[in-house]
Formats: sequence, C-alpha cells, structure tokens
Amino acid sequence: MESRLTELESRTAFQDHALQELSDVVARQQREIDQLRLQLESLRAQLAALATAGTAHPAEEPPPPHY
Repeated sequence: MESRLTELESRTAFQDHALQELSDVVARQQREIDQLRLQLESLRAQLAALATAGTAHPAEEPPPPHY
C-alpha cells in the first residue's frame, strides 16, 4: 500500500512540474505573439505611409528623357 501511495505522489509531482513547464511555455509564446503583432502593425503603418507618400502610379509618370 505504501509503494502505491509513493508512486501516486511521484506521478503527481511529475505532473505538477510538467504543467508548470507548459504554462511557462504558453506564457512565453503569448509574449512573443504580442511583440510580433506590434511589429506587424508598425510595418503596416510604414507601408501605408510609403503608399501615400506622393509617389505616382508608374503609368502616370512621364517617360524618362532617353525615350
């Protein structure tokens, strides 16, 4: 009976440790996702700024002087 109790305690301790490790991984991944979202939004804003920076559509630009 004592060995069964010891085995159950050992399994519980292992599961607690594994659960804590998984929780840490999920928390780290969430922080990375949040950082990537911020970077993506920044890149989107930069791209939008470049798109509206006054550059004309290539068909609207005059031909180069060598034509």
